[in-house]
Amino acid sequence: MRPTKIIKKIEKILQCNYTVFKKGSDPELLYEAFRASFETGRKNGFFPAILMLDLYTAGKFEYMEEKGFDKDSIIAGCRDNGKEILEERFDTFFEDYEYESMEDFIGDETEGEVVNRFVAYVDMRSNKLETDTVLLEIPVRNPWELVGFLSAGGWNDCPRTEDMIAICKYWYEKYKAVPAVFTQDIIEFYAPFKLNGQDSLEAAKEHYAFCPDRVNQGTETYTLSELAAGLEESDVWYFWWD
Repeated sequence: MRPTKIIKKIEKILQCNYTVFKKGSDPELLYEAFRASFETGRKNGFFPAILMLDLYTAGKFEYMEEKGFDKDSIIAGCRDNGKEILEERFDTFFEDYEYESMEDFIGDETEGEVVNRFVAYVDMRSNKLETDTVLLEIPVRNPWELVGFLSAGGWNDCPRTEDMIAICKYWYEKYKAVPAVFTQDIIEFYAPFKLNGQDSLEAAKEHYAFCPDRVNQGTETYTLSELAAGLEESDVWYFWWD
């Protein structure tokens, strides 16, 4: 499906303002536009979100249109239990992956990768936009509602949509982090206050619970301490579910 047809479906379902950035564009322009939109939205009652105009997005919005997607019911049905969901997921994954001990899993690393740019939509060979990409300005009062509007979650080990909304609410209240980029298998958060004064190791545990591959495939030492060290200076949180 051509990007213009995807946009028409997005217009019909979301009814929001948007800007399209063409394939091959400088990703820095999109990132700066997102940050500007984020500041404007805080005053004008919306939050920005980024989608790639690819086959996955086309299929998602076709499904939402055909099924009469009821975002309001999904959002309203969520519980205020994001912290508990993460704790349960941490215990489950820690047991499933059979780590030798919690001490070994935590490790003693003092350096980690710092992430300060969105990368989900970037072609790593050319360092340009991989495909046409849209910056949406979605009229939600709370950033966690973006997950419901975009029906995100539920693939592989990714939390189901309702659980993800609860987690995003918890993270916004704790860290002021907001979900920002949604692709087929990646979600990136914008964390303008970084960890908002919270403990980095505790944040790393929560990131692992949300997405085990953040440690299992996203660190060199497979330890929480490496992830924690990088999070201290990161204002973008990257999650990929293999």
